[in-house]
Amino acid sequence: MSQDDSSGAPDYGKLEKTSWTMVLQAVQSQAPGASQALAALCGRYWRPLYSFARRRGYSPDDSEDLVQGFFEHLISGRGLATVDRSKGKFRSFLLASFQNFMAAEHRHAHAEKRGGRAQMIRLDCQDAEARLGLEPEDRVTPEMLYDAQWALLLLQRATERLRREQAAIGKAEIFQTLKGFLGSDIGTREQITYNEAARSLGISEAAVTTIIHRLRQRHKQLVREEIEHTLFDPAEVDAELHGLCEALLHAEGRIGT
Repeated sequence: MSQDDSSGAPDYGKLEKTSWTMVLQAVQSQAPGASQALAALCGRYWRPLYSFARRRGYSPDDSEDLVQGFFEHLISGRGLATVDRSKGKFRSFLLASFQNFMAAEHRHAHAEKRGGRAQMIRLDCQDAEARLGLEPEDRVTPEMLYDAQWALLLLQRATERLRREQAAIGKAEIFQTLKGFLGSDIGTREQITYNEAARSLGISEAAVTTIIHRLRQRHKQLVREEIEHTLFDPAEVDAELHGLCEALLHAEGRIGT
């Protein structure tokens, strides 16, 4: 995997330029800023873990405590020192580590009062809760929900990056009008037709078709980049993309956007 910044130290403050590879290398070499980089990476991907805990039957408060406690354990401990690079999916590592942490918390019957933890990562659990559509009769497993939330998060990050790119070149209005055609969120459909979009923007329908095609192509590229940032081996991107698409299909209607 190529490094995003070839000169100088990685800028861990730019989240889209902070890959799992870079963070693990920093942690394992005890480089300056490694714990902050890990905190930034965890802060980006906490919502799927929260969804997993909720699907396992934990209350919103307990789920929040578990996620916060897990990240404190991960960031302050040495759990990354011996991570096997041949098992380099950040998604898989994070879930397996979280499951182990949950089991340990259950075994030890940890009785810490709520609110006693240091807030190392801000969790907007009210927002996360609103995105869940949990029903007792659902056959969606916690693992399926975790993968679907992970996929949705990557899609939304790619969409936000594309929005910023378009705004930077003066095409914010065009993107706002056409973003529904990306199909990047579960349950969303184009709210307008190609013809309506063309009239709204004051351009031809052929021009709208071309712009949408280009936006979709760029969005796909950004999604692949987001996935690649969570892997060690770039050759796994296609398989990971396929698996995440399957997770979205299984969980359709069970999570919000």
